[in-house]
Amino acid sequence: MLSFRVVRGARYTALVRWVLVAAASAATGLLLLAALGYALGHPHRPADAAARLAWCALPVVVTVQFAVAAGRAVPARWPRPGLAAVGLGRVGVALLAASATALTCAVGSAVALLAFLHLRGDLTGALPLHGAASDLLGGGEQVPLAGALTLLALVPVSAAVIGAAQLWPPRTVSTAPAPATRKVSAADPPGGLPWGVALIAVGLAAEVAAPHGHEVPLPGGLGSIAPLALGGWVVATAGMVLAGPGLVHACGRLLAAFRPGALRLLAGRALQEEAGAIGRPLGALCATAAAAVAAYDLHRGGARPFGPLTALAGVLIVVCVLATAGTALLEARRGREPAMAALRQVGASPALLRGAVALRAGVLLAAAVPLTALVAVLTTVPPGR
Repeated sequence: MLSFRVVRGARYTALVRWVLVAAASAATGLLLLAALGYALGHPHRPADAAARLAWCALPVVVTVQFAVAAGRAVPARWPRPGLAAVGLGRVGVALLAASATALTCAVGSAVALLAFLHLRGDLTGALPLHGAASDLLGGGEQVPLAGALTLLALVPVSAAVIGAAQLWPPRTVSTAPAPATRKVSAADPPGGLPWGVALIAVGLAAEVAAPHGHEVPLPGGLGSIAPLALGGWVVATAGMVLAGPGLVHACGRLLAAFRPGALRLLAGRALQEEAGAIGRPLGALCATAAAAVAAYDLHRGGARPFGPLTALAGVLIVVCVLATAGTALLEARRGREPAMAALRQVGASPALLRGAVALRAGVLLAAAVPLTALVAVLTTVPPGR
């Protein structure tokens, strides 16, 4: 009940995020149930059903990532003194945020179940599209309740567990005073850039060198792909996400180097401070853009149009990645508010502050667009070229 009141009493922007989380959870649940329905309607094609279920991992991952980002952003606005007065410390806040995230995702999963049964024709009523996808969703077959609930619980449980783990307070151990250590500052770069670049290089090399034979079927209308190329794409995507914070920090360091003026110094220092917050969402956004270009290239060479479930999955992935990046940017902007207020008090002009924002955005685009284009071009190179 407290989680419901937290979701209902959130601010307007937080309510919009919760609605998007519920919609993403509903779409992901519908994709999972569609794979179950295909398996029920085509019991003689277990390999195709398993492939459909396996490809649902991408929507599940991006939906959970977005739900966790939305759940992590909300507690910053909660009145900590009031929560502490009713007995909710840092552990209670983490559990409350996780339960609110799970509640929102569970609402989306319930909507997905109703939509699935309605499209199959299992529910009585005169609503539009009643039984419209009966053949696609295994209409006429008995739906295993345990299997459907297990699939629908995947997103809420995963989002709650990961969200609670990220907000859980670190364990403190009372020991003797430790020797003084150097304080980590904005000038200290994240350590993932070399590893991320290495993973990108290994993944792209695997994609280019992947041979034909025993190819894995792609979702509707996209043909098939070699297992080695698929593994290379996964490795390259992980590398882009891992390299994101280091790339943002490097952009900020270049801006603040070589006797910077006020504009470059403000923009560079802000990028260095925000590298950890916006770097990984930026890397995921670049990987999604590269994958979209590769998917378009594969679809252009085929004769089959996109199926409705493939289109739904594509839109879901793009919306979740964009929403996650937008949430990270809003949180970074909120973290800059004290510094911006101090700069305005000492006489910084609004034009200077707006120029610093524009310069940060331009530098990030100048770094991210060529990287995305390179990965996309190498991804679409056929084997043997």
